[in-house]
Amino acid sequence: MKLTPEQQAMLDGAQGETLAKVVKTLVMYGDAFGAERMVPITGKCGHTVISFGLKAIQPVYDLYDQLIDAGLVSGQKFTADPRPIDPAVPSSLLEDIVFKKIMYTHQKKYEAQLKKLGITKDEDYTCTCYLDQVGNKPQEGEVLSWAESSAVVYANSVLGARCNRNSGIIELMGSVAGFVPEFGLLTDEGRRASWVVEVRCAQKPEAQLLGSAIGMKVMEEVPYVKGLDKWLGTELNDEACAYLKDFGAATASNGAVGLYHIEGLTPEAKKQGEALIREDAQVYVIDDEELQRVKESYPVVWKDPDAAPVLCFVGCPHLSLCQMEDWCSAVEEKLRANSMSRVSVPTVFTASPAVIREAEKGTLAARLRSFGIVISYICPLMYMNNPLCKKKPVITCSNKLRTYTSARFYTEGEILDIITSKEGKP
Repeated sequence: MKLTPEQQAMLDGAQGETLAKVVKTLVMYGDAFGAERMVPITGKCGHTVISFGLKAIQPVYDLYDQLIDAGLVSGQKFTADPRPIDPAVPSSLLEDIVFKKIMYTHQKKYEAQLKKLGITKDEDYTCTCYLDQVGNKPQEGEVLSWAESSAVVYANSVLGARCNRNSGIIELMGSVAGFVPEFGLLTDEGRRASWVVEVRCAQKPEAQLLGSAIGMKVMEEVPYVKGLDKWLGTELNDEACAYLKDFGAATASNGAVGLYHIEGLTPEAKKQGEALIREDAQVYVIDDEELQRVKESYPVVWKDPDAAPVLCFVGCPHLSLCQMEDWCSAVEEKLRANSMSRVSVPTVFTASPAVIREAEKGTLAARLRSFGIVISYICPLMYMNNPLCKKKPVITCSNKLRTYTSARFYTEGEILDIITSKEGKP
């Protein structure tokens, strides 16, 4: 790798041993992927995926202490993934003991470290840092040092920024150094599509299902998706962005997609069109039958597959404000039609603290709570990692949560029917 004189001096220890180790790590990372140089980070704010104070990751805390002791706070401010615990979310006394005494024992200490390292505000813990209410929204073409797969794929695809699927810690090291190795999705060639996905569904495909199907087929490669314009249009409005948020999260978790192009909609696809498609690109056709096949392939890992659900999570990734409004209207209408006043399954809607604050300004939050719905900033995945919680029959419309935990997937329509039915089960 060819370093600039300034970068070489940092590697040689001109600014201290700790920074030299940071740069050496980034050089080794770049060498592993064939990068020839470093490029400066131009985005104004980073994002770190590690938001949880697990006792098991003590080496992370030790490493962060070294950075803090050396005065190497992040060259940027940054946001972080959601917190793992919220007292508002239903849990038993024994589950709470596991959370606080066994699992997330270092939470307060770790958050104090993040504050010293440069987190934007105490409340900026969310996987949807790019929403307007949060404000960590990069511009097209900006180079980022982020982790969190759903945020990276959104930034690359919907916003047109440039970021690789970095691991935790690596993303913070990039922010500390101010540069990252240039390879993969930071390059023009790496952003070209090696798959053409033709959507031939009779009705608007469920975002989470469509993303899942594509992710499992293309894995880490770049898809160019055709046929969504009849439902999403050609403008990135709130509804389209919410759809792509959930779609992208599923491609990134059910596969390893870091970038997708939507014909006529996402920035690069609008500007370059089919020039983005590689000459040897493969084709994947998706219709309603294919989506049903994918859905039926999901394993049910509950001990009793016929159990009635005891908890429902909606919002992984965190919900946008427009999604909360849509869900509120849908739940209200269904409850009224079924002569009910409250949901029959304990239900948690998760969103960023900033979006929740916005919902509190009007009647939205109060209406949701009147239906028995809990509003939380929690990370559902971190909740489900509790060995006691994973034994519970939990349902979700998140393919990411379904992939990483024992939660059972249902479409949004199915979830709505379940939580507003008097039986409280499918």
